[in-house]
This record gives sequence, C-alpha cells and structure tokens, in this order.
Amino acid sequence: MRNMLKIIKNKLEQGQSLVLVTVIASSGATPRGAGARMLIGREGRICGTIGGGAVEYRSEQIAARVLEEKTSMGHDFTLTKDDVQNLGMICGGACDVFFHYLSAGDIHTIRLCEEAEAQFQKGSNLWLLTQLGEKGRMGLYSDNLGFWGIPVSGERKLSRHPERLGDLFAEQINVSGRVYVFGGGHVAQELVPVLAHVGFRCVVMDDREEFTRKELFPGAEEVICGDLQSIGDYMTIGQDDYVCVMTRGHAYDTVVQAQVLRCRPTYCGVIGSAFKAAGVRKTLKEEYGLLEEELDLVTTPIGLNIKGETPAEIAISIAAQMILHRAERNGL
Repeated sequence: MRNMLKIIKNKLEQGQSLVLVTVIASSGATPRGAGARMLIGREGRICGTIGGGAVEYRSEQIAARVLEEKTSMGHDFTLTKDDVQNLGMICGGACDVFFHYLSAGDIHTIRLCEEAEAQFQKGSNLWLLTQLGEKGRMGLYSDNLGFWGIPVSGERKLSRHPERLGDLFAEQINVSGRVYVFGGGHVAQELVPVLAHVGFRCVVMDDREEFTRKELFPGAEEVICGDLQSIGDYMTIGQDDYVCVMTRGHAYDTVVQAQVLRCRPTYCGVIGSAFKAAGVRKTLKEEYGLLEEELDLVTTPIGLNIKGETPAEIAISIAAQMILHRAERNGL
C-alpha cells in the first residue's frame, strides 16, 4: 500500500484522475479478501489486483464508468448458479467492492499520501480509512496522529484486520513491529529481500563487518555491525517485533536468545535441529534463568517444513511461516 499511495500522489499531481478499487467484504471462494486493492486510470489498471479473472475485469469496466461520472460507488458481486461461469468463482461466493473516485489535483488526497509516507517512515501503526459514499474521502489513523482527515464520532477501536464499521472501511496498512535478523550469512541474505517484498521491515545485525555490508540486504531498513552480547546497545525489541536467529554458531544463538526472549517478541524463530533446541533450552533455563513462558516463544526449527535445503528455499520457508504468523495474529 505504501507504494500505491506514492503512485496516487504522483498521478494526482500530474493532473490525472484515478479510481481506487477496494474489496471491502467477501465470503465464500472469492479470489481476494477484504483489503485487496487496485488502482485504475484512464488507460486501465495501473497497479494492484483484486484477484484477477472476471471479477477484476468487470471491476475495471465499472471503474472506467466511475472516471466518466466522477463519483464514487459500491458494487456487489453476489453469485447465483448462473453467475459461476461468468464470474469465475465457486457458487455461493460474494464480494463487495468500493470504487473510490480521486479527482486530479485533489489536495486532500495528496496531503493524505504525504502524511501516510511520514507515518511509514516513523514506523507507526497506521490505518487507512475510507468513507463509503458518493462524496466520501479517505483519512488516516495512527497512534501518534490520532484520526486525520475525516470526522470520526466517538471512540473507534480499530482492528488488525480490514473491516467495515458502518459507513467507514478501515484497514491497517502498516505495523510498528520490525524483523530483527541476527546473523548475516547466506540464509539471511536470501531472507531479507523476500521479507521486505511482503511488507516486513528488516534490521540485520552481525558482529562481522564482511556480513554487514548494506548491499547484501536489499530492502533492509538498517544493517548493524555490533557486539551480539550487548544487542540492547543497538536496538529496543518490543512485543510487536519479530526475531530470526541465525548466527554462525550455537553459542552466539544462545546469547542472542537469552537477550531477546526477555523482550517477549511476537515471533522468535531459530535455525537448528530439534536436538540442538533441547540443549539450548536447558542452558537458557539453568544458566540464564529464563522462564518457561519465555522459552515457549521459540520456534525451532525455524520455517515451515517444505523440505527445503538451499539458503533460498529455507528463506522461503521462513518467510511463509512469518506471513502465516502475521495473518493469524491479525485475526485472518
């Protein structure tokens, strides 16, 4: 969404009108769930997808009409038996799509895109809010910004997953948590670009200069060369953060775990065998005094069991596990 907002800002400043197409609710076997988005201009789809197929094709046609009529609208794709072939979805599925018209040069939306980028750079929890009406506008909410851009009556508790709240659609588009990767070896070098591509904000730390060259980690927010026995001197890990431990040896893995588990991150994956994990757990408990509930935070061996062997395959298995953890944590 961050990149899409940058594109929206640029296109509006260039004098182009747009339609932001958003799935605001879905049920059954629809291609994409709530929060799926694509951006449409005069020449067709610019970026994003709501799942492809006939539904997306029909949505592009509706978006073209919205551009002509210059007014936002919603449309329900509700399936009957006769719709199955036409829409390419299993009978019983349905999705509610909102077509948000954005007029060329719209100062409010341009400012929203600028404020959203500022919040992304701060690493804030950030929600995009959409008023579902013909003249509805978009707004933002973050922990340090409050509600921005649209009036919101009363106290609204925003969920981690996309949802409709009356005439308002809210979607969290950024989370404050980072991924701290300890160890800059081959697996980390494969892992970080994948995680960055799917929206994780990565920080890499190693105590070896040759493994902390920034060019090794495309997409990383920060690469740190420092003492693994004093990681608190370089960062503060919180309960919204993820940790991947893949240093060059058991001793370093143990030292890192002894520090990060006390911070109780939402995820702590450690490379290694089940046999190794049992020994490390015993050491962490007896020598470092970690509690059982802290030790239970560890996922090891790290990653989903896809029988991967190469660094790239292992990185994919780790990224998949973290995507799953993020989705489950968000109530999806």
